[in-house]
Amino acid sequence: MQDLHALLVFARVAEMASFTRAADSLGIQKGRVSIVVRDLEREMGVALLHRTTRSVQLTEDGRAFYLRARDLLADAQELQSMFSGQAASLRGRLRVDMPTELARSVVIPALPDLLMAHPELELELSSTDRRVDLVQEGFDCVLRLGPIVDETLIARSLGKLRMTNAASPKYLERYGMPRTLDDLRSQRHRMVSYTRTLGARHAGWEYPSGDGYASLPLPASMQVNSVQTYHAAGLAGIGLIQAGYSALAHHIESGALMEILPDLRPEPLAASLVVAHRRNLSQRVRAFMNWIEGVLEPYFD
Repeated sequence: MQDLHALLVFARVAEMASFTRAADSLGIQKGRVSIVVRDLEREMGVALLHRTTRSVQLTEDGRAFYLRARDLLADAQELQSMFSGQAASLRGRLRVDMPTELARSVVIPALPDLLMAHPELELELSSTDRRVDLVQEGFDCVLRLGPIVDETLIARSLGKLRMTNAASPKYLERYGMPRTLDDLRSQRHRMVSYTRTLGARHAGWEYPSGDGYASLPLPASMQVNSVQTYHAAGLAGIGLIQAGYSALAHHIESGALMEILPDLRPEPLAASLVVAHRRNLSQRVRAFMNWIEGVLEPYFD
């Protein structure tokens, strides 16, 4: 092979299981992707992909070839950047995913400095509250909150994000300022319940207890399945909320929300950067990891 372009094209098709999505992510025409893969198969002498009208899947030979190609591409990228210092300008595509509210309230406001320092960095930022598939959707790294349940992924722990209890001044005028857990009951407080699935069991009010955390049964004024709606309900005075301090800090500073029970905050939320393979730690990914760790550091508990 004259260069690694064919391997890159093939690997992207394999990861995204689609010629069309691979072409879009590489910025080339779908027909060009098909030609490159076909020529690669001819050169290797084996079929690397099963093609149907609905899907593209690796053959057994293709799976073995992909694993070696992925490592070779990672080695080539590492070789290209091994003499580049950390301060060198980053270039090329970097596709990342992170929770919507964290992107909106913390990461986006800090991005201009990063992009100004690295004008050739092609950042593709996905913000969603679902668990994306790193390989199938072509992500270089993903910022995840909470435990990492997939043991096949490589995770780098960043720290634990501070949580806070909050309510609007209008709500506290009606119910009073709680000073203790008993006040939550005696003052007949209500909370907004956040669940991923509407109708799921209400978790209650979380608080530290002994060496761990417990839950106090507390009536829910409403149930929501969106983080943004959850925050909006707290701001509207519908009920008490428990959320990441990073998302509520500007509301607390402006007086739109007030922190309550500061000594009884919920359990901090673990933040991790996740990659699909250790070889995915290119210079771009490592630099982004270091940058975002610095951005989040003020909000770690």
